[in-house]
Amino acid sequence: MHDSTTGNTPAKTIGDIVADDFRTAKVFESHGIDFCCGGKVTLAAICTEKGLDLAALTGELEAVKSEPAERGHNYTAWALPFLADYIVNTHHAYLHENSGQIAAYANKIAEVHGSHHPEVIRIATIFDKIAADMAAHLKEEEEVFFPAIKRTDAARIAGNTPDAQDRETIQASLLKLYREHEEIGDAVHTIRHLSKEYAIPDDVCNTFLLTYRKLKEFEDDLHKHVHLENNILFPKAAEL
Repeated sequence: MHDSTTGNTPAKTIGDIVADDFRTAKVFESHGIDFCCGGKVTLAAICTEKGLDLAALTGELEAVKSEPAERGHNYTAWALPFLADYIVNTHHAYLHENSGQIAAYANKIAEVHGSHHPEVIRIATIFDKIAADMAAHLKEEEEVFFPAIKRTDAARIAGNTPDAQDRETIQASLLKLYREHEEIGDAVHTIRHLSKEYAIPDDVCNTFLLTYRKLKEFEDDLHKHVHLENNILFPKAAEL
């Protein structure tokens, strides 16, 4: 359940701050703060961990919230079925369309440049596992978890008792999906570390450049995707 505390107070979690206003995500990203998988950490705790000035970070958050808001993106206010469909149509669609291509690019540069840049061999291996794990993860959400959420939410709205099997499915899936998010998030962070923040060496081809750009794009999309689930959809589903 979301923290009801208003404002960017020290006790408020990173995830709740971003859930309240997604514009704050770019502030956390600029400081290397994980707002999706690491969203349960409080603002005060992350400042202590990262050696950041709490007042300065709070000021940055307030400043970005004064910028013009993007219409229609108050994700927290969206009904669960609509949010689930948005995640499938936006983020699942991106993954279905791009994961295989990125894996192929990563393996190609590992083959061509691995002798001089051994890190790309590990990156290709890690991304192959990410792609395989993500395929199974999306399948469970689309075919099991999201349909159970929709049926349970519809029963709630109609004033009926939700199906017991659907409630059990939601509880079991939440535990599994949270854990898988952590694993995939850790793997993506490892790729970022191995690539030195996606820095492009001087002696590589355009395919290498494209691969790193696509890996960065993949990470950016994953952060928003996991945030919408970990910090908004999953807590709402747990309340069902």
